[in-house]
Amino acid sequence: MPIIRVEMFTGRSREQKRALARELTEAFVRVAGGKPEGVTVILQDVAKEDWAVAGELMADKYPG
Repeated sequence: MPIIRVEMFTGRSREQKRALARELTEAFVRVAGGKPEGVTVILQDVAKEDWAVAGELMADKYPG
């Protein structure tokens, strides 16, 4: 059972998340095979203040 984990900044709508889960599932099945029922997608929202790259908080780099 494959698990696709996506960590992204908070702010996407439920519709966007629904579409992303559908597209990721379809792409996995198309490329790697299997059945959609066997693909799990975990979407995790992360606040910009909890994400840093190269020692810089994303909240500082991308305020607002």
